[in-house]
Amino acid sequence: MKFRTEIQCSSLPTDIGYADRVLFFGSCFADEMCRRMQTLKFRADGNFSGPLFNPASVADALRRAQTPARISADELRQDADGWWFSYDASTLLSDPDPQAVLRRCNGALDRLRGGLSEARVLFVTFGTAWVYRLRESGRVVANCHKQPQTLFDRGLLSVAQIVDEWSALLDGPLAGREVVFTVSPVRHLGDGMEGNSLSKALLRVSVAELVRRFDRVHYFPAFEILTDDLRDYRFYADDLCHPSPQAVDYIWERFAAAALSAPARQLLPEVEQLVAQCHHRPRRPGSEARRTSVLRMLDRMAELERSAGIDFSQEIALLRGETYR
Repeated sequence: MKFRTEIQCSSLPTDIGYADRVLFFGSCFADEMCRRMQTLKFRADGNFSGPLFNPASVADALRRAQTPARISADELRQDADGWWFSYDASTLLSDPDPQAVLRRCNGALDRLRGGLSEARVLFVTFGTAWVYRLRESGRVVANCHKQPQTLFDRGLLSVAQIVDEWSALLDGPLAGREVVFTVSPVRHLGDGMEGNSLSKALLRVSVAELVRRFDRVHYFPAFEILTDDLRDYRFYADDLCHPSPQAVDYIWERFAAAALSAPARQLLPEVEQLVAQCHHRPRRPGSEARRTSVLRMLDRMAELERSAGIDFSQEIALLRGETYR
């Protein structure tokens, strides 16, 4: 008997290996997949100024990275507590000192420019089609920073708006790149159940149209894996909105099988074990057995750096510090 519908994920033509630079953009689900890849020593990065939940804000960040313009002081705003912030960045970049905010925002923009110049594959996760527009200018903000609701107009992006904006990017600055879209499985219950369903439907239809238009654009069904494959509240965190750790593990396994190259997948278990061993607190750090184990790990990591291009510099520094102190 079968008690659930298991989704068959098609292989993506990305074939990501350890030598490839990949970038993740979008909602916090993109951050989760990026962290997984970083932990396993892939050259992954993204969301340099924090999570971006709607398609318009992701597109705006990518467009801005194509110009040499810097973020200026007149783009910043100050909240009631005296902290300065940018509507295009996370609260993590905010500060009582506006110059500190400018340094952080422009630093994030520089990292984005550098990453885009090297990246072979981009992963973009759309979280919601609901957006907030500043009444003073009409532009969509990436983060409201808990400012008064009276400053914004709330509305939905249409399929046509999303597709037109992203088609221009894919025909322009992103031409020639492999782009993989996902729709975040995180439920936005603040929009209400009906509003969340409508939002996800608009995002899914938009991505389907982009996949139809562009040969190098693909879709990974993270949304369907959680809502139709796992399909149970035990796979949600306590807030009943985000995937549980077990669900994220499952989605990651399906993602790795679909997106990574065969050689990279073969190395995953060993890389994961090496990283875990490096960060594990040894029971007898000064023993001869531990020293022999450390030297063995150092030799293997050096070999993997030469043969597969895996950057173990952080782990090697930890082990050398332990061995020679």
